[in-house]
Amino acid sequence: MRTAAIIGATGATGSLLSQMLAESNKYSCVQLFSRTLPSITHDKIEAHTVDFKSIDQWASEINAADIFLCMGTTLKKAGSKKAQFEVDYTYQANFARAARERGAKRCFVVSSPGANAGSSNFYLRMKGQLDEYVKSLGFETILIKPSLIKAPRPDLRLGEKVGSIIMAPARFIPGLSYYRPIHARDLARAISVIAASPETLKQEYVLGDIQAQLA
Repeated sequence: MRTAAIIGATGATGSLLSQMLAESNKYSCVQLFSRTLPSITHDKIEAHTVDFKSIDQWASEINAADIFLCMGTTLKKAGSKKAQFEVDYTYQANFARAARERGAKRCFVVSSPGANAGSSNFYLRMKGQLDEYVKSLGFETILIKPSLIKAPRPDLRLGEKVGSIIMAPARFIPGLSYYRPIHARDLARAISVIAASPETLKQEYVLGDIQAQLA
């Protein structure tokens, strides 16, 4: 069995994915790296509370074949683009680099449709930059591109709620089908299915590919 490591394990998708990977017979151990102690409990869970600004102090704890980058915040919560970039890009890029140096083989990245390192849009450019950086490290890189993720959250995200309502009819519009919302539980389940698949994985899974895992 493989070992897994997750960054962003206290978030909507990461917390659900952590539980599902721990319950899978694919993994013997699931390492969680987060700023606060995760609420998840399982015999296979190995939780690490860390300071992401000081990765050199805990990088040696990473011991996984597969890593999952699930960390993310909003501009409103972060307070500035610089702070959001630090969370969404810097912390995850540093984690991926450290994991690769310690022998990790596969990296699953929760990305976004439209992610492009050359985009004029800050968010899409940041996502694209992370995608490209992970690829440059020599991983087998699997990009998961779900668009808007729905989930109960302790912090009210009005923009996300409005966006979910607006984008719900997108499934009926051919050009917008990649952007319709998906629930965090469905996304996490799809990622766990993809990770456990014995088949050769695609480099990129857009919404239709993700939902196909739930059939």
